[in-house]
Amino acid sequence: MVENVRHGENAEPALVVKGLCRTFGAVRAVDDVSFTVPHGGSLGIVGESGSGKTTTARIVVGLERADAGEVHVRGRSRTVRGRGRAQRLARAREVQMVFQDPLLSLDPRTNVEAALRETLRLHFPERDHARRVRELLDQVGLGTRAADALPRQLSGGQRQRVAIARALAVEPAVLVLDEAVAALDVSVQAQILNLLADIREQTSVGYLFITHDLGVVRCVTDDVVVMRRGAVVEAGTTAEVLAAPQHPYTRLLLESVPGPGWDPERIAVARRAL
Repeated sequence: MVENVRHGENAEPALVVKGLCRTFGAVRAVDDVSFTVPHGGSLGIVGESGSGKTTTARIVVGLERADAGEVHVRGRSRTVRGRGRAQRLARAREVQMVFQDPLLSLDPRTNVEAALRETLRLHFPERDHARRVRELLDQVGLGTRAADALPRQLSGGQRQRVAIARALAVEPAVLVLDEAVAALDVSVQAQILNLLADIREQTSVGYLFITHDLGVVRCVTDDVVVMRRGAVVEAGTTAEVLAAPQHPYTRLLLESVPGPGWDPERIAVARRAL
C-alpha cells in the first residue's frame, strides 16, 4: 500500500482501496489491489492495456462492482450502495471521473453554462448557481464567453476544461482521471496538467491518474502503482520508482519510452521473456 503524509499526518485519506478483486470469467482483471490517496495527494496507476488499471478506476468510481475488497472515501465505505436519492447523490459527489474524450461525456445540444447549471441544480439546489458557474469557469481557465458555447464549438483542450469544471462542481474528495490528456496535443496536455496542479493546490482534491504515459506520471503524481495482469507489481513514491525501478516490468515500461539508444527489438524480446 502506498502511503504519503505530505499533506498532514492527521488528515483523513481521501481514498483507501483494500484488496480489490474482479474477475471476468477466467480472467482476473483486478487481483488484490490496494493503495491510498491522501487528502490532497496524487497517485498514478500505470500499466499497459489489459493491466487492470481502468477496471480498478471504474470500481473506485462505482461503475463496476468488485468481487471482493473495500473502497473508502474520507473514511466512509463505498462498498454498500445508498438506497435513497440523497444517499445516491452524496455517494456520487465523493468521486468524480474525467474521461479521455470529453466530447463523448458532454451533451452536444447543451452549452457550457447549462451543463454546469444542471449539475449544480441536481446536487446543490439552494446555492447561487450563476455565481458558482462563473467561479468554475474561472477556475479552469475559461472566460465567460465560453459559457454559451456548445461542445462542438470548443477545442479539445477547452472541452476537457469543461469536463473538469463539471466534475469539480460537486466538490469531490477524489477526481479520477482516466487517460484524461491522452487525446490532446502535447502543448495542450501541458496546459491541462498545469491546470490540474493548480486546482489541487487550491482545493486539496485527491487525484487518481490512470495512464500509460510515464511522462504524465512524472509530472503530476506523488506516488505510483504499477499494474500487470491485474496485480500490483511495484508501488512507491513516483520519484523513487521511476529513478530506481525494482521490478523487471517497471524497467521494461521505462525502457519502452522512445529516446536515445531505444531498441524496440530488444524490448520486444524482454517483453516475451516476462
